[in-house]
Amino acid sequence: MEVIDLRSLSPYDWEAIAASVAKTNRVIVAYEDWRSWGYGAEIAARIADELFDELDAPVRRVAAADAFCAYNPKLEDAILPQTKDLVRAVRDLSAY
Repeated sequence: MEVIDLRSLSPYDWEAIAASVAKTNRVIVAYEDWRSWGYGAEIAARIADELFDELDAPVRRVAAADAFCAYNPKLEDAILPQTKDLVRAVRDLSAY
């Protein structure tokens, strides 16, 4: 397992992403933006398009719900990805 923290989204470090995919053969894109239409979705799509032969499992995304983020902490926790969501994705992908 490997974690890449992209410091910038424009430009983002595609070479580091490609090297990690070649090394691990699995990808989880975790981000707090909406699941659809955001940077994480675009990065996941590019990985699936350009690095498909390197993958042993589908690209997984752990992201916020496609809803406006509430200020109320309980609602915010329901909308934004939580630790349990990431742990579940790692376990599912590892078992693939």
